[in-house]
Amino acid sequence: MTDHGTEPPPIRPLPPTEPAGPFGPAKARLAAIVETNRAEILEVSHRIHAHPEPAFEEFQAATWIAQAVRAHGFAVEHPAGSQATAIRGRLRGGRAEQPGGDRPRIGILAEYDALPGLGHGCGHNTMAASGVGAAIALAAIAAELPGEIVFLGSPAEERGSGKAIMLEDGLFDDLDAALLFHPSDMTHVTCGLLASEDVEVTFHGFQAHAASDPWLGRNALDAMILLFSSVGLWRQQLRPDARVHGVILEGGTAANIIPDRTVAWFMIRSSEEGEYERMRSRFEELCNAAALAAECTVDVVFSGQASTMRNNMVLANRFGANLAAYGVPAGPQPDNLGSSDMGNISQVLPAIHPCVAICRTGVAGHSIEFRDAAATPYADEVTLLVATIVAQTAYELFVDPALVKAAWDEFRAGA
Repeated sequence: MTDHGTEPPPIRPLPPTEPAGPFGPAKARLAAIVETNRAEILEVSHRIHAHPEPAFEEFQAATWIAQAVRAHGFAVEHPAGSQATAIRGRLRGGRAEQPGGDRPRIGILAEYDALPGLGHGCGHNTMAASGVGAAIALAAIAAELPGEIVFLGSPAEERGSGKAIMLEDGLFDDLDAALLFHPSDMTHVTCGLLASEDVEVTFHGFQAHAASDPWLGRNALDAMILLFSSVGLWRQQLRPDARVHGVILEGGTAANIIPDRTVAWFMIRSSEEGEYERMRSRFEELCNAAALAAECTVDVVFSGQASTMRNNMVLANRFGANLAAYGVPAGPQPDNLGSSDMGNISQVLPAIHPCVAICRTGVAGHSIEFRDAAATPYADEVTLLVATIVAQTAYELFVDPALVKAAWDEFRAGA
């Protein structure tokens, strides 16, 4: 019998009758603003879902998002930093500084890249739209806020770690918190992430006729097959939470030509940064061994490093409390882990990356079923709900200096 999982709880219409305290009246206003802008927010989600673009190529999505936040008063940099599809929007609050000169800068994040050949099988369209929705809601009451609302659209989460590049570009400088949700088949306020890196492996051999004189060639495909076999055997000795997986991008040009070039894309992952470094070195040794066995040469290029996640529980608990007011309780963090460059952000400032279910439990991420779920009416309601929760959580940080201090105290204590 197939286990089809459980359906997520229904989403209450916005705004709720009683938002979570404190600051209930202001939170109710934020919810009402999201609902008023429902059509615009969901249009962002639907357009991005219908026009998927892979990492570093999100030109349409980035343009639509930049236009949306600019229309609500943000000063927008697009491109931002060194990436053509990165976005930064800034909107200063109109309220005077709080006692002690506190002017918090709160980051509202969005992602929008898709998976090659699959589209939005990770639901990034909902992440983009919820970030836009939260930014719209906060912009509407910006005159009442101290500090600065900072909207950050980050490309290339699926490959390349766009947020890591944005960090290097200084786009996260001086932020006090970073808030970003992720769609899932389960709801939980903390996120476990594996350290990860992309690896492009290229073997170089020598062409020859595969029938008449194969002995004159050096088979780059043999080297690639040896590498995959080595990785398969290596998995027996890896820790249970470690992962190594890859696909062949180029395997040769014709069956009757000894391949002189093969290319594969691998990913290496571990829940511990130290163990990851050991895996990285070992993988490179396996590449060199395969090249030696096949009399080939090899190029091994690492890129897109993503870190493990440091969940800030001060922020996570506030997100969870605000979410629970809508009848959506958060469960425990699941054991199955992926990777995200949101981990990189969490290593330098207080951050959260909670998950909210857009479908029944058991729907696999990076699948056609999850891709289709990200465009359903239920996912639309989750997108609007999360826009509200992110805005409400950010509001608490803007108006409560003690909450910002508590988030930073926790972060520094765990350093």
